[in-house]
Amino acid sequence: MLHLLNLLAAIALLVWGTYIVRTGVLRIFGANLREVLARSVSNRFFAMSAGLGVTTLVQSSTATCLIVASFVGQGLVSTASALAVMLGADMGTALMAVVFSFDLSWLSPALIFTGVVLFISQEKTTVGRIGRVAIGLGIITLALKLIVASTGPLTQSPAVRALLVALPNEIMLEILVGALLTVMSYSSLAVVLLTATLAESGMVPATLAMGLVMGANVGSGVLAVLSTAKANVSTRRLPLGNLIFKLATCAVVVPLLPMIHVELQQWLPTVHQQVIALHLGFNILMALLFIAFVTPMAKLLERFMVTPPPAASSRPRHLDPMALATPALAISCAAREALHQADVVETMLRGILPVIKNDDTQLSGELRRLDDTVDELYSAIKFYLTQISREALSEREARRWTDIVSFTINMEQIGDTIERILEDIEDKKIRKGRNFSEAGMAEIAHMHERLLANLRLGMSVFLDGHVRDAQKLLEEKARFRDLELEYAATHIARLQDNTMQSIGTSSLHLDLITDLKRINSHICSIAYPILDSAGVLAQTRLREPSGQVRLDV
Repeated sequence: MLHLLNLLAAIALLVWGTYIVRTGVLRIFGANLREVLARSVSNRFFAMSAGLGVTTLVQSSTATCLIVASFVGQGLVSTASALAVMLGADMGTALMAVVFSFDLSWLSPALIFTGVVLFISQEKTTVGRIGRVAIGLGIITLALKLIVASTGPLTQSPAVRALLVALPNEIMLEILVGALLTVMSYSSLAVVLLTATLAESGMVPATLAMGLVMGANVGSGVLAVLSTAKANVSTRRLPLGNLIFKLATCAVVVPLLPMIHVELQQWLPTVHQQVIALHLGFNILMALLFIAFVTPMAKLLERFMVTPPPAASSRPRHLDPMALATPALAISCAAREALHQADVVETMLRGILPVIKNDDTQLSGELRRLDDTVDELYSAIKFYLTQISREALSEREARRWTDIVSFTINMEQIGDTIERILEDIEDKKIRKGRNFSEAGMAEIAHMHERLLANLRLGMSVFLDGHVRDAQKLLEEKARFRDLELEYAATHIARLQDNTMQSIGTSSLHLDLITDLKRINSHICSIAYPILDSAGVLAQTRLREPSGQVRLDV
C-alpha cells in the first residue's frame, strides 16, 4: 500500500511540475509568445514553426491551443493558420518528451536549489519567475526518478503481475484510458512520460503503453475541446479541427502498431525509448499528413460551424475566460472589451445631435437604454480584471491593467452624462416645444463635432499609447474650455438682444455646453497615464516665471 501511495504521489508531482513550468513560462514570455503566434501566420510552415517553438517553451500543446483559439475567436488569426500552428505545437510537446526521456536526475537538485533561491530572493521580478520555471523542471526530473523507484517493488508483487496478465489486449480500451488520464491530469506530456517510465520498469506491457500513448494524443485534443466548450463558435473551430486531425492520424497508425512495435524494437534498445519515439513519430506523421489540408479543414469547419451575427444587446464579446490563465492575453482581452464599451458610448454621443434637431423621443429612449449596456460592460470588465493575478503581471502589464480600469470608469461616467443630457433635452425642449436659435444650434453642433473627434482620438491614445497623440488630446482640454466660455458669452449676448428662442432654451443651452465640456474632460483624462508613464506630465498648473503655463493634472 505504501509503494502504491508513493507512486501516486510521484505522479501528482510530475503533473504539478509540468503545470509550474507552463504557467511560469507564460508569465515570463506571455506578451512575446502572443506576438510570435499572432505575426508568424503569413505562411503555413512559418505558423507550424511558431507553434513548435512556443510549445517547446510552454510544454503544453493545450495551453498553446487555448491561446491561439482566442486569437481565432477575436478575428486576429485565420482558422487555417491556427490549425498549422497546432500541428507544430503537437510536435513541440513531443520533442519535450524526448528531452525528458534522458537521464536528468543529476540535474534535479541543482535546478530546485537554484530555482528556490531565485524565486524567494526576487519573487516579483523576471528573475524570480525564471526561478519558478527552474523549480518546475527540477520537480519533473525528480518525479520521474521517484516513479522509477516506486514502481520497482510494485512490479515484484504477485498480485500486480496477475493483474497485468489479466488486462485485455484491446486497443480501443487502451486509447480510452490514455485519453481519460490526459484529461484528468491536464497534460499529455505528463501522461506520456509516466507511461514510458512505467513501461521501462515492466509494470506496463509495451503494447499497452503504445495504446496509452495513442490515447494521450487524442486526450490532449479532447481536453482543448472541453476547455473551449463555452466559448463562441469561432473559438471552438480550432480545437475541433485539431481533434479531427488526431483522430484521423490514430486511424492510420493503430492498424500499423504491431508492425511499428517490431520496427522500434529493432532500432531502439529500451522500451522507454520506443514509447517516446512512437509519440514523436505520431505527431510528425500528423504534421506531414495534414499540413496541406489545413485550408480545406478550415473551410469545412467554417461551413458547418457558422458564426451567428453579433447580438443586438452588445453584451461582452472579448472577455475570454480561457485567457485568464495567461495574464498578458487576458489584459489584451480586457482592452478590446474596453474599446467595445467606447464604441457604445460613441453611438450614444453621436445620437445627441439628431435628437436635438428632430425632436426624436424614440431615438432618445434607445440611446438612454444603451447606458445600461455601458454599465453592464463596465461591471463585466471590472470583474474580469479582478480575476487576473496581479502578481503574474509584469510592470508594463500592471500599468496597462490600471489604464484599462481608468478608461472604463471614464466611459461609464460619459454614458451617465449623456443619459442626463438626453433627459434634459426631452424635458426642457421636446415636451415644451422649444427650439434653439440658429446661432445657438450652430454652436452646439460645433462643440458636438469637436467632441466626437476627441473621443476617437482618445480611443486611439488608449489603443496605441502614442505620447504625441496624448499631448494633442490634453491640449484639447484647454481649447474646449475656452470654447465653452466663448459660447456661454455669445449666448448671454443673445439674451441681452432679447432673442426669443435663446430666452426659451437658455437653461438647457448653458447646461448642455457645460455637460459637453465635462464629457470632454473625461475623454482627455485618457491621456494622463500615457503622459505620466513617459515622464512628460507636469505636476502643477502654476504659472512658470517665464509666463508659460505648464500642463495640468
